[in-house]
Amino acid sequence: MKRVFLLTVALMLTAITFAQFPAFPLRTDGAKIVDANGKTVKLQSVNWFGAESGELVVGGLDIQPMENIVKLMKKTGFNSMRLPFCSELIDRNPVVQDQYLTANPQLKGKTALEIMDILIDLCGKHEIMVILDCHRGKGDWCCDYDHGDGLWHTKEYSEEVFFKHWRFMVERYKDRKFVVGAELRNEIRKDGILNLSPTWGSGNPDTDWHYAASRCGEMILAVNPDILVMVGGIDYQCDLSYVAFRPVRFSVPNKLVYVVHDYPWNHNMEQLQNYQQFFASVRPRWHFLLEQNIAPVYISEWGGCLQPHDSNGKPCNPDRYAYPGMMAQYLRQSDASWAYWPLNGTMSSGYNRVRGNIETFGVLDSTWTKPADKDFWKAVFRK
Repeated sequence: MKRVFLLTVALMLTAITFAQFPAFPLRTDGAKIVDANGKTVKLQSVNWFGAESGELVVGGLDIQPMENIVKLMKKTGFNSMRLPFCSELIDRNPVVQDQYLTANPQLKGKTALEIMDILIDLCGKHEIMVILDCHRGKGDWCCDYDHGDGLWHTKEYSEEVFFKHWRFMVERYKDRKFVVGAELRNEIRKDGILNLSPTWGSGNPDTDWHYAASRCGEMILAVNPDILVMVGGIDYQCDLSYVAFRPVRFSVPNKLVYVVHDYPWNHNMEQLQNYQQFFASVRPRWHFLLEQNIAPVYISEWGGCLQPHDSNGKPCNPDRYAYPGMMAQYLRQSDASWAYWPLNGTMSSGYNRVRGNIETFGVLDSTWTKPADKDFWKAVFRK
């Protein structure tokens, strides 16, 4: 009898644990994302980077236990996580080096994909939806022209491999209904190694991102028709104006979400000091899709300085501090879903990076135990 009672309590607790999830699967309805009951779902995500870097594992696991960080993510207010990964992680899937896991001894000896599985399952446990993001080919920092990785195919990883890896990832997490989105590729741009610039609808198979994204999305939906396929633009993913003239279309309806990025350097100081000017700058780049009820928009990267200074005690430029508040005002008034960059309180390795240094844009402080600016996030999530 006691065992039956305990089992009943456990089932009740499980139901409570997942009660905050929307009803899956998600779909689109005009410019909104809705759940299976038609209720609006606004993705309010944070990026946890590192699995796309040379370490091939999310950052901070040498500083705090993984579950503590996931709990803190939830407590801060985020309902979802954008998880960048790279082709190298899937291709090699090495055992992650112990030095990156010192605060998580239970993860030592596990492969990169095994650790990703554990992280994603912890997100499910704590009612956090997951958006998979194919960030780059080779594990490294992102993004510039000189280091390559500007297109969906690279010198090391062909378009065929790009498609193959997406099929692998979608099949791997198909049964985890809280893995709700697949962002096809991060910040399509000129590739300085291949010496190719992306196009949108040109018909050139080496450069036409519209053509590649359309085919990749169809392949993904054939594997998992429940997932949202998220397609960004070209030129660092900062402009979706050409979508009005050549939209992406899938045979499975109500699964397309457009993706855009926005940062302080996409604005002048006048726009960061006057909301009307700020809004006027984003309207032709992406807000028109919401305004005209064309499709949902996921601002999968935006961010500015939340730390008082870097590891050398130097503060950020003024625009880095001005930007977050202005963007937060837009997000409170907009139907756009979003993902702040990044959660990380410290850097992972990569070009122009020093592992362990303060991540000045980071949600968490350098100890990974609390938000660097708690009041800011209270304002962002204010109804």
